Amino acid sequence: MPDRDVKTIRDLIYYQYAKIITRRAFSAPDGQEAKRQHYGFIKQTFRQLKSGEKSWSDITREDWQLVEAERACGYCGATENLHKEHLVPKSLCIRPECATCGTIQSIHNQVFACGPCNTQKGTMGLYEFFRSRHPTEPKFYDRIPPLLEKKYLKTIYNCHNCAGTLDKEPITRRDIPVLDIDAIIQNPRSALS
Repeated sequence: MPDRDVKTIRDLIYYQYAKIITRRAFSAPDGQEAKRQHYGFIKQTFRQLKSGEKSWSDITREDWQLVEAERACGYCGATENLHKEHLVPKSLCIRPECATCGTIQSIHNQVFACGPCNTQKGTMGLYEFFRSRHPTEPKFYDRIPPLLEKKYLKTIYNCHNCAGTLDKEPITRRDIPVLDIDAIIQNPRSALS
């Protein structure tokens, strides 16, 4: 696990979000450096998110940041052949309502992606996709651009909430815990059991 206090999917999502906040607060180049230099701040932020003392911003904030940013692929930075891409696959079907879910089907779940990245990602979750792009890097998730990861975490949080899996213990990938966040995408039907 990333931390001994991370016991549920909700905790795992909050922990990843705390790392993003720390990266920004201290201008750390990636999550690994943020953890190395500012672990106490990550823990404090994680505990504040978990207790409700601190909450994340509405996803609209990330939507505006995306609109104001240079139009480029969120995954690789390419500026040609861009498409709108769903971070959480729009084909996700935890419940029949997913097909019309405002969280899954709306701009909140979209970023720009170049044709190759869009095709390569397919229906993978964000962490699984970055793992496939950086298979030899144990901390591949630290290469995810913060804006993408924030939008993804907020969206997938809603999916786990809908499925009732937020308070389940992460069990699928103890060697790489962040992949547990994506588990609902890989096997949505089992999330409800």
